[in-house]
Amino acid sequence: MALWGGRFAGGPDPLFQQLNDSLPFDYRLALQDVEGSMGWARAIQRAGVLTSDELTSLLAALDDLRREVIEDPEAPLRDQTAALKDANASIHDEDVHSWVERRLIGMVGQLGKKLHTGRSRNDQVATDLRLWTRAAIDDRLSEILLTRKALLAFAKANQHIIIPGYTHLQRAQPVLVAHWALAYCDMLGRDAARLLDARTRLNICPLGSGALAGTAYAIDRAALATDLSFDAPTTNSLDAVSDRDFVIETLAALATLAIHLSRMGEDLILYGSGEFAFFEYDDAFSSGSSLMPQKKNPDAAELLRGKSGRVIAALTSLLVTLKGLPLAYNKDLQEDKEPLFDAMHHTSLCLRAAARILEGTRVREDVARKAALGGYSNATDLADYLVARGVPFRDAHDHVGQIVRFALEKGLPLENLPLHELQKFSTVISQDVFPALTLEAGLAKRNIPGGTGPHAVRAAIDAVTIQLHAPSTKHAARP
Repeated sequence: MALWGGRFAGGPDPLFQQLNDSLPFDYRLALQDVEGSMGWARAIQRAGVLTSDELTSLLAALDDLRREVIEDPEAPLRDQTAALKDANASIHDEDVHSWVERRLIGMVGQLGKKLHTGRSRNDQVATDLRLWTRAAIDDRLSEILLTRKALLAFAKANQHIIIPGYTHLQRAQPVLVAHWALAYCDMLGRDAARLLDARTRLNICPLGSGALAGTAYAIDRAALATDLSFDAPTTNSLDAVSDRDFVIETLAALATLAIHLSRMGEDLILYGSGEFAFFEYDDAFSSGSSLMPQKKNPDAAELLRGKSGRVIAALTSLLVTLKGLPLAYNKDLQEDKEPLFDAMHHTSLCLRAAARILEGTRVREDVARKAALGGYSNATDLADYLVARGVPFRDAHDHVGQIVRFALEKGLPLENLPLHELQKFSTVISQDVFPALTLEAGLAKRNIPGGTGPHAVRAAIDAVTIQLHAPSTKHAARP
């Protein structure tokens, strides 16, 4: 059922319909369209367009339709598929709005045609999309919380295990596995905060803006916004129908989140490889090779990395679509939905998978410790030892660099060099240098807030535990 055919002498070309129709993807907005229509029915009843009895009838029919959509979210698609197969069918729903209106008219007859009074598909879809995005953000926030809890559990279970820390992918200084896990926990906390921030700005109601100039009916837009759980109505009708900033902000937050999951995926891949071998993954989130029987591939972690590309592309796609649009509504805005739907879907998959990957990952403590002992990662501790004995840091740095070069030539770690050899580079070095070069000593000196020392990490674990389990923590945002 076309919502605009009166002005036209003939029907649209089938090719134009294929280009124009959005029902194949905007059917996902059916629940929000019904809920928005319920709010609009109340608004036009308050404005005198509907009687109380008419409102009751419309709300009852819309509530039935709402339940149908909840039970079968793809009902609009099924109707359209059936119509396309029937050569005699007169049904043609070009979008989710026409599907809802057609179904409503089928339930209540001519009364259903009154619902659209004073409303445009422009403010209707802007409202639907805000409602959908708000609900989707809430779902992603819940998933972030679960993933952060999985990271916290991983940190708690492995808080005593030492692995090499890296810069430039070269061994740098030892860190606790828990410190590594909490780094990603902090990243996801910022992601939650960004999504919450985007949610705050999207939670205003465009309905009542009409096509672009506002509605001619005496709509109480503040009451309408409250009915739909928005914080307030929009303040400018031109902006309201054409604004997709809320989608951009949401996609930007999702893209940043996807990058963080990608980086974690990369670490998981590296640490589980034969060359590193710190981590071992559960079979349930690994795959094998069709040719090589011995392979156990980290496909799940690779997809955490790989799917970030499509989320970033979704943001880029919408930015390019919007960059040259004049006010107000343009059909280009129909291209806002598929990138958003796709990004939300794949971000959800990745968050849920990340939590499960972590739950099944085992840390090989012996291999990790051996790696942490290698690469002269205690060189900075030796420099700090010299500084504590009055050597200026720049001189200490130079002395230790020479000692490392000497140790490389001898094929020995720093802690295995004889004392008399060490003293050739600095006379302040004495027997007490060797306890200072152990992994535990190096970690213990980094017990400042935010450091990788055992006490600092335990304090961080306690703080994150309180944050993630506090009754006031609804969506895992950082305080």
